[in-house]
Amino acid sequence: MKNNPSLKGLAIAVVVFMMAFGIYFFFLAKKNYYLVDNPTPNTYYYKINNGSEGIISAGQFVHVDLKQGKNAIKVFDQNKKLLYDSAFEVNKIRGLLNIAHQDYYVNRQYYGYNLKKDSLLLALDKTVIDGKPYFGAPKRFNKLYTEDFYYNVDEDYDKMIKNIQQVESRSKIFRKQDFLNYYKEYYKF
Repeated sequence: MKNNPSLKGLAIAVVVFMMAFGIYFFFLAKKNYYLVDNPTPNTYYYKINNGSEGIISAGQFVHVDLKQGKNAIKVFDQNKKLLYDSAFEVNKIRGLLNIAHQDYYVNRQYYGYNLKKDSLLLALDKTVIDGKPYFGAPKRFNKLYTEDFYYNVDEDYDKMIKNIQQVESRSKIFRKQDFLNYYKEYYKF
């Protein structure tokens, strides 16, 4: 077989293409999953869609499998006494089950070139938490299920700005105390 430069170039291009996709999927791609979260000091048992029983201890979060459409959950206390039996609708590819019905806050962080975050925050509404105003209009959430966020409680915001030509935003859901700590550290009013 002759030394064919075109064939060598094609082989190198295919290898580089496969490596680029491998790097993306293993290191850069955002994983889509659902969490059951428990920010309380209590232990809970739960069954999703009459499947096997799960346990979630104080301060834990657990990855769970949910199907698109209607889902059902039964939640029990540490003595396995039924607390509630409820249904919820899954429409997106990531979500959070708040089995303890605690307060969470969905915060929107803005990225972009020449962004004046202090004036932007002041232009948005404010939310009062424990009698203190918080700028940027974080949304309070305490229902059973939500999927109205981009980053889950176990993820951080992007450290790197991907598109600096325009102002973009990403939302993240926080436990209440985690949001208060983040706000105090990040905004420094």
